[in-house]
Amino acid sequence: MNTLLAFIAIFSVLVFVHEWGHLYFAKRAGILCYEFAIGMGPKLFAFERNDTIYTVRLLPIGGYVRMAGEEPEQTTIRPGYEIGLVFDNQQKVTEIIINNKSKHPEAHVVQVEKIDLIHELFIETIDDETGETVRYEVHEKAMLVQDEVAQINAPWHRQFGSKSLPKRAMAIFAGPLMNFILAFIILIGLFWGFGYNTNQISPVEGSVAAESGLMEGDTIVAVNGEQADEWQHLVNLISERPNEEITVTYERDGEQQSVTMTTDTDYVEEIDTERGVIGIAPMRANDFLGAVSNAGSEFVMMATSIFDTLALIFTGEFSLDYISGPVGIYNFTDAAVAAGLYNVLWFAALLSVNLGVINLFPIPALDGGRLMFLGYEAIRGKPVSPEKEGAIQFVGFALVMLLMIIVTWNDISKLFS
Repeated sequence: MNTLLAFIAIFSVLVFVHEWGHLYFAKRAGILCYEFAIGMGPKLFAFERNDTIYTVRLLPIGGYVRMAGEEPEQTTIRPGYEIGLVFDNQQKVTEIIINNKSKHPEAHVVQVEKIDLIHELFIETIDDETGETVRYEVHEKAMLVQDEVAQINAPWHRQFGSKSLPKRAMAIFAGPLMNFILAFIILIGLFWGFGYNTNQISPVEGSVAAESGLMEGDTIVAVNGEQADEWQHLVNLISERPNEEITVTYERDGEQQSVTMTTDTDYVEEIDTERGVIGIAPMRANDFLGAVSNAGSEFVMMATSIFDTLALIFTGEFSLDYISGPVGIYNFTDAAVAAGLYNVLWFAALLSVNLGVINLFPIPALDGGRLMFLGYEAIRGKPVSPEKEGAIQFVGFALVMLLMIIVTWNDISKLFS
């Protein structure tokens, strides 16, 4: 049960932050957002505020912000249609009843002669008695009611396409950006609250480091002349030199000294490789500036590791086992929960970074694909036609869903292997 709750909590927070980024910058640009959804599938909970419906849906596997103008409007009223009109005190149309007009006796039923709900916001009809044209002004927040479901009308100035290219790009990029910010904040909190390893060392008795004269409290600053800024960097510099002579520069009592030693060799069975070791353990600290520095390094490592995995495609070493869907992530969550709070938060930061990076891939249906279309528009000087973009996005979405199914099936297969 703890794993399930942690899984739902982590996914919900990551999706919420991602979609909130889209929502915040879209609204800031003046774009009407019909819905802000956490989860997919049937609605569990919904409320409306500032022209946006906020919903929580059954399946905790994603979310979305539905912006006006991003997809073709589902409701189209053409000349010849009979509709019902509801007016405010200034005789502006506030509700347009498209069907089931008998359920709205308060509505004035007319036949449409001309209509513009995007730019000029008017409806024209012909008076049955006089034969004269009657023009009604439509309120910019008029509601369209179809099948007893009301949706606010979206004038052009509130649609996605009406905004400048930078504002549209920011509304899309903001989702991954918020995931990056969240991950960085989590990492700062971890390193500040739990502490972090430093290059100030404690040599293991009888080790190469101890026999070379290194003492507890020494701070290693370089290996073979290459600066070692943080513990993990120091470990990497030593690990990549098994059974080699190295020069270690360290600081003691404010003075820098150097010593030469030959590394020992440690075999790592999990990755079938040897690494260099000298027998040192890190001393820990938890100051804020150090936490920020370590969080930055950890963030970069997380963000770039996914590209290391993808690079295996070109070497022929890539396997589906290197990526995970919801089932695999659930299993990792279970392991993190068993290991404690630190590991749960670290895993949440890793997922947040990966969610941001993957969403920026130039694949239709992802944020990166949408940014790709905007980039094409910037170069070409005009946008791709909505029909072509919609078709490409549909194909991209189908391919992403297919990949998710394959990865999920692979995850399930591993459970029974």
